[in-house]
Amino acid sequence: MVSTQSPSRLLTQDELKKIAAYKAVEFVESGMVLGLGTGSTAKYAVDRIGELLRQGKLNNIIGIPTSKKTHEQAVSLGIPLSDLDSHPFLDLAIDGADEVDPYLNLVKGRGGSLLREKMVEGACKKFVVIVDESKLVKHVGASGLAIPVEIVPFCWKFTAQRLQALFEDADIGDLKAASDAILRLAGVVEHGMFLDMATTVIVAGELGITVKNK
Repeated sequence: MVSTQSPSRLLTQDELKKIAAYKAVEFVESGMVLGLGTGSTAKYAVDRIGELLRQGKLNNIIGIPTSKKTHEQAVSLGIPLSDLDSHPFLDLAIDGADEVDPYLNLVKGRGGSLLREKMVEGACKKFVVIVDESKLVKHVGASGLAIPVEIVPFCWKFTAQRLQALFEDADIGDLKAASDAILRLAGVVEHGMFLDMATTVIVAGELGITVKNK
């Protein structure tokens, strides 16, 4: 864990997100294939990558977007894009998270892109997560918000009822066991627990930037 500079005044949540995103982009090098995340925090990172490309400080970057929205953003910035079929191995991915626990397990996908995010970020050598300190939790699910689960449209109410029955009388408990239980349900496509995937988490807070490494 490494802490860097402290701000001289209280910063807004958006300012904290931008600081974390810019710090994450310091990991980007010319020639990399990058996973481009989705959401309000990742947007700042994609903007910064586009800016550095325009300035000639980065070159030969290929981006793999994790959503249609990020695809459109990257195109508008002139970032060259591809997909996992053409580039199945990525050097680095940068994305935000809804929750981060002390072991760097994540909850993601409340923005609706969890399947593509998990596919892209699971294919990269290094996965850098950017958050403000409000996203830090003692354990997965501690924010009190639901963990996203993507399901097929067919009989979705039936699948949702079975999902609710899994944990209605208990906490999530063992995360890997919970993951397996959710994925075993017919009709489930993917869930928003990203376990043992993040290699680095960059946290922006009132006391400055903290970098947490696996």
